Amino acid sequence: MKTIINTNYVKKIAFAVLALVSVFAVAQEEEEKKKFEFSGTVDAYYRANFNGLNKEIPDVDAGEQVGTFLPTAPGTSFANDPGFALGMVNLIASYEGEKVGFVADLVFGPRGEDAVFGSPNGSPNIVNQLYVYWNVSESTTLTFGNFNTFLGYEVISPASNFNYSTSYMFSYGPFSHAGLKADFDLGNDWSAMLAILNPTDFTDINPFGELSFGAQLGYSGQYLNFLYGKQGFNEVLDGESLVDTDVEALFQVDFTGGFNLSEDFFLGINATYQDTDGVGFYGAALYPQLTTSENFAIGLRGEYFATMDGFGNVAGIGADADGDANVFAVTLTGNAKVGDLTIIPELRLDSASEEVFLNGDLEFNESLASFLLAAVYSF
Repeated sequence: MKTIINTNYVKKIAFAVLALVSVFAVAQEEEEKKKFEFSGTVDAYYRANFNGLNKEIPDVDAGEQVGTFLPTAPGTSFANDPGFALGMVNLIASYEGEKVGFVADLVFGPRGEDAVFGSPNGSPNIVNQLYVYWNVSESTTLTFGNFNTFLGYEVISPASNFNYSTSYMFSYGPFSHAGLKADFDLGNDWSAMLAILNPTDFTDINPFGELSFGAQLGYSGQYLNFLYGKQGFNEVLDGESLVDTDVEALFQVDFTGGFNLSEDFFLGINATYQDTDGVGFYGAALYPQLTTSENFAIGLRGEYFATMDGFGNVAGIGADADGDANVFAVTLTGNAKVGDLTIIPELRLDSASEEVFLNGDLEFNESLASFLLAAVYSF
């Protein structure tokens, strides 16, 4: 009788242990399905010209505008300040559930301020991305809010780019969008995306009352992107009546992709064309990158960028009598890993069709050679 009692007792203990293990396994599985993550980057850099000024010169001819300077750096985004300069602090909080989740991406510092320039609510904006998403099915995801653009090879975060300085195509294409997008997994490495958006980079409000539309078709890491929509006020108030301004829609088509040519050699590709009633730009870039060891890689960005009907004045490369201009920029970049820190030395040569770069003799010429050393910490 005692033996039977002990056996029953052991069975009960074993059953309780199995139940606890099952509960723990289910809880662990639920925990794996619902993840809260906190990540980000911190970056800073040093920049110097070889054949140009290494200080900012106010442009007196520009009037009394504060902060208007003559060009002593490439007309691209983020890494243009002389001497030792700051990038940004990027803080990202995300929650991934089984079906729903969110991303809150905040930026602080000069790079962040430049990235969110299109949010004109009167106070400094620190929101780079802020969106929620719903995995409607295994093949369909809806995203609602403010998210970085789907066009182009480069991105805002310095940790996600191989080069620290940015291309002309990235600098004058969209940075971010606000709206609703649907991503579709079509199977066999095919994907698609459709989006209804605010005008480009207006991520807090829609001041124009116009909508833009985005689309993407992808196959095995190669993406063909489209953007279409009016980007300005269609009507203005003249006295007491509204006047039609006949704003034309912006159209952009963009290809982004790349190929692993070997285990250590990758070739990235970007080509784009943007037009608004004849005003715009087009260009192409190649990004060959060679990994030489676990902690070091070297890469090159070769970009040709051309503008139409005066857009080059906006892009900092000038314009000829017909309003056209172009620039060829070559950037040689190294990536050295020291734990979570990436050291990025960079040599860059910009050669433009117009004399737009100020040299050490206070004269304008067609080329600018520069050196940059950046440090990016990821956590």
